[in-house]
Formats: sequence, structure tokens, C-alpha cells
Amino acid sequence: MTTTPLPASGYIGRFAPTPSGPLHLGSLVAALGSWLDARAAGGRWLLRIEDIDPPRCPPGAIDQIYRQLEAFGLEWDGEIRHQSARGAAYQAALDHLVADRMAYPCGCSRREWQQHGHYPGWCRHGSRHPERAQAWRLRTDKGIQPVYWQDRLFGSQCLDPTAQGDVVLKRKDGLWAYQLAVVVDDAEQGITDVVRGFDLLDNTPWQRQLQAALNYPEPRYLHLPLVLGEDGQKLSKQNLAAAIPHDVTSARPVLHQALQLLELAPPAALRQAEVTTQLAHALAHWSPETMVATPGRKPG
Repeated sequence: MTTTPLPASGYIGRFAPTPSGPLHLGSLVAALGSWLDARAAGGRWLLRIEDIDPPRCPPGAIDQIYRQLEAFGLEWDGEIRHQSARGAAYQAALDHLVADRMAYPCGCSRREWQQHGHYPGWCRHGSRHPERAQAWRLRTDKGIQPVYWQDRLFGSQCLDPTAQGDVVLKRKDGLWAYQLAVVVDDAEQGITDVVRGFDLLDNTPWQRQLQAALNYPEPRYLHLPLVLGEDGQKLSKQNLAAAIPHDVTSARPVLHQALQLLELAPPAALRQAEVTTQLAHALAHWSPETMVATPGRKPG
């Protein structure tokens, strides 16, 4: 396994958007928090494009994301990784899990198990529907249970992956699922710190089980409060959240708003300042451990 060279600080972070559309304010806050954490530590910040689901990735979305990040001054280090080109690495990891009986084929449909709230592991000892197309699932009843970890903002965490169900690693249509892909790439790229939204906190148990099963190191985790809309739901592409600008001048007030959401209290005088000036102020005041640990907040 090849890894990204460590900087002097030893810190390597990343931002990994799904190119299903342009970035919005919520994804900007996640990118900004990740970038600030890496730069404040004197580390590297990598960009990874999670394009493992081509039907959800419209043409031009990836280039638009690049332009948006550049407009906000969020420069990345090294080459950009595209998960769509990583199938061989994911297959090797899945083969390892299958050999260790940590993964199994499953032909069950969501309609058959949805009343249980999560997949109950019916196919762990043999597929109930071998005549159907098969997904591959992680056995959550093996490995670490429950999973403990220390989140840098939300503190001590303990979740039981068996209560969350046996998550899909490879879909019935042959496409790779997020949980396996993100773990393989984080390990191969030497990611030491994962900074992402609170909505992914409960994904951590599955990822910790996979890291242990594949003999990967465990990164530190920092889950940031989500940006909420007026309806109290998190901003997302699914609910048509507005795209952030991709030109430098329009980015300035939006950056100021994002820094407020990260509790960095940027002075009002910086609202129209160049993004480099705003980012310099933010870096000098970045202290995620002192943020209020809330799952989400609305823009002021």
C-alpha cells in the first residue's frame, strides 16, 4: 500500500465531496473546517472526488466544485483522487474481508427488511436469494463491538454497529458503496484527521470495524455541526440548497457567513475583505475543541 508522504507536523486531512451538484453553504462549512484544521496544524489538505455513483454525478459538476473551492481560497495539496478509478483497490479490500468472513453476499430487497429499521443479517450464513443479484455486506456481529472513540468536539462516543445493521460494501449493480471506499482511501492516503459533518458521526462504527479488519490505522475524528435551513433540516443538494459562488468577489460575504457558523467571530469589517485576509484571521482563531457541541445550527 502506497501512502502520501507525511508533512513535518504529521497531519494529513482531506475534503471528499460527492459531485452530485455544486457545493452549498453546508458543504462549504465542512470544507472550510477541514482546511482550517489542516493548515492550523501545518499539515497537508487533500481533495478527493467521491464519484463512485456515476448516475448521480452530472457532467460539469466536478469542474464547478474546483472553481468554487478556488474562489474561496481553499487550495489543496497534490493530485486530486477520483474514486471512480479505484475499483481494483476496493476489490482487493473486499476480497480480504470475504476471506476473513467479515463480508458476505446478500440478495435481500429493502422492502423485505425495512420494517426492522436496519438489515438484520439474514444472509450471514448463505444468501437467502442466490438467484438474485447480490450485494456485499459487512458482518457487524464480528470484530469490534461496541465501538468506542473520542470525537474532538462531541467527546466520548460509544455505538454498537450491530444495532445499525450490516452495511452494504458493494451494491447489487456492481457499484462500490461509500463505507468501504472511504476507509480504503483514507488509509492509502495516510489520512490522520477526518473533519466532516455531524450527519456522518454514526458512520464511524462501521468504518472503525473496517479499519480493524483491514489492519488500517485509526484517524482522529472531528464532526462539525451541520448547517440547517429554515425548516430545521440540514442543507443538502436533495432539498435544493443554493449553490455557493464560484467567483472571488461574490465569495467574500459567503465566506464571512461560513466563518460565523464555525464560531470564529469574524469582525464585521471583514465581510467584504479578500478571502485570503478572512482566512488568515480564521487560522489565527481556529479552536474547534472550544466550539459548542450541537448537531446543527441555522445561519444568523
